[in-house]
Amino acid sequence: MVPLFSERIALIAGGGALPLEILGRLQGKIAVVYSLNEGLSSGESVPETTEVIKMVSPDLEWLLRDLERRNIRKLLMAGYVPKKLMYMPEALDPALRAVIGKLASRDDHSLLGAIVEAIESHGVEVMSYRDVISDILAPVGVIAGRNPTEEEKDDIAWGVEIIRRLLPLSFGQTIVVKNRSVVAVEAMEGTDRTIERAGTLVKGGVVIKMMRPDQDERYDLPTIGPTTLEVMAKGGLSCLAVEAGRTIILEKEKTFDIAEKSGIAVWGIG
Repeated sequence: MVPLFSERIALIAGGGALPLEILGRLQGKIAVVYSLNEGLSSGESVPETTEVIKMVSPDLEWLLRDLERRNIRKLLMAGYVPKKLMYMPEALDPALRAVIGKLASRDDHSLLGAIVEAIESHGVEVMSYRDVISDILAPVGVIAGRNPTEEEKDDIAWGVEIIRRLLPLSFGQTIVVKNRSVVAVEAMEGTDRTIERAGTLVKGGVVIKMMRPDQDERYDLPTIGPTTLEVMAKGGLSCLAVEAGRTIILEKEKTFDIAEKSGIAVWGIG
């Protein structure tokens, strides 16, 4: 059930399909979208009551002033923002540079947490989108395609132990495993490129995607979708295991169709 929002809210939209998914479910409730994604613009998928503001680069100071001007005190954050922006200070406003400059560690967990803390220190509540998309969270067990083979299940179990040791260090959200050997580990390049790299090394590997135990579920749930399965199929990887209840499945019908046609097992880790 989509939660009720009694106040006007804003959405910071990064890349990918998640912001549009949320926007479609909260028809008439989102007053303004601050789009960091070139693909999100006013059009058929955006309600007439929602204003879309394209931001060429992240500008925390301007954003906070605009929220105050509009008297908006509730905010959702969704979508992918390239971490490489951190290495482009000329693209960041002074407020955001100051937030980043104070960090002892610039891993995803610390970086996002510091930005959210800065927003909330100005009286704006960063809300959770989890309840809005609860029906597309991964279930336990078979999700799509076929059942994993016994060999794949063994690699999943082995890989889960590896990934749980990496996640507290804020990298390795996705790893690829083959015959109890780690083939590829995700860092700043993202899931798709990690899978692409693994496909050049092995065929039939298992992709495992999880999240840090203390990762903030208000705005930072992992996602999979058609592109994930397409990249796996192209690289010859055979099984995808994701954390049940903590992974969003976007465009489910298309995703499931690709899994079925490609013979890929998609499994929810309980």
